[in-house]
Amino acid sequence: MRDKVSGARRWVVKIGSALLTADGRGLDRASMAVWVEQMVALREAGIELVLVSSGAVAAGMSRLGWASRPKAMHALQAAAAVGQMGLVQAWESSFGEHGRHTAQVLLTHDDLSDRKRYLNARSTLRALVELGAIPVINENDTVVTDEIRFGDNDTLAALVANLVEADLLVILTDRDGMFDADPRSNPDAQLIFEARADDPALDAVAGGTGGALGRGGMQTKLRAARLAARSGAHTVIVGGRIERVLDRLRQGERLGTLLAPERGLLAARKQWLAGHLQTRGTLVLDHGAVKALVEDRKSLLPVGVRDVQGAFRRGEMVVCVAEDGREVARGLANYSAVEAQKIVGQPSDAIERLLGYVSEPELVHRDNLVLV
Repeated sequence: MRDKVSGARRWVVKIGSALLTADGRGLDRASMAVWVEQMVALREAGIELVLVSSGAVAAGMSRLGWASRPKAMHALQAAAAVGQMGLVQAWESSFGEHGRHTAQVLLTHDDLSDRKRYLNARSTLRALVELGAIPVINENDTVVTDEIRFGDNDTLAALVANLVEADLLVILTDRDGMFDADPRSNPDAQLIFEARADDPALDAVAGGTGGALGRGGMQTKLRAARLAARSGAHTVIVGGRIERVLDRLRQGERLGTLLAPERGLLAARKQWLAGHLQTRGTLVLDHGAVKALVEDRKSLLPVGVRDVQGAFRRGEMVVCVAEDGREVARGLANYSAVEAQKIVGQPSDAIERLLGYVSEPELVHRDNLVLV
């Protein structure tokens, strides 16, 4: 299965607080520089990369001179606000030494549960990657509340992997991977090199909690792998302090624990889209558009749409039907019903003239389309 790692073309790399802050002693810029050098090498090899960075609260604690993680929400938010400044500056400075730009992206759970904001985030991240910038993502700890917080950046990283349709999620941690027993108390514990993410036997060996700085433990990493698997991504849980760890993973070396999805990337994502959303409207397609979707597996362009029915918003699921009423596909609309009414039957280069702006050239992108 290691060929799934070496062959992955879109990576999400998550680095935890304990690694980034040398277990609470402040940002470990030397280690950050080593990871950055490897991430730049990934980009130069043609691999698309998104970085999920913990460390804002931990960095803020260090700056404020706090020895233990506070429990009060307002104190955590204050620490995050202080720490986020230093964290993003450190990443920008380190990547800048290699001529690479970074982009700070702060997310909350609402950003990924609301379909319109989900598509907005997806489009922005895709544009940043195409521009060659490295998106640096963190939870928006400064404004988040208990009701909407992700709970840990392992979960955030998995949701980002879903969002950008990543091939691979790499979780860098302070342990070498998942073991069949706790290596801190059992010297005979063996590293689990490969397994299925949905294997129930893993639950028994993923016990334990995170350290004093983080919110996650191996349980959250296993949960993250299962979340990433729902859109077909493989996950590697691996020690961030292993020498040249990202380089060696790219070369196919057997490091850490590789957790595989039950289904392939495309099949898993299509099932996820089909199974998690209610339809809000209908698009009636002409013969050419039906052929483009079914036979050519292309995106749905406005020019091939004859009629728009329903009152859907951007990002909501719509049904695509042939003129005889036969259902052809389902997908996430890039435009609302009101906007779609104005552009149906028109070429994509007319969208800006008709709406005053252009969000996407497609009405439904093929990555967000499920044939039925």
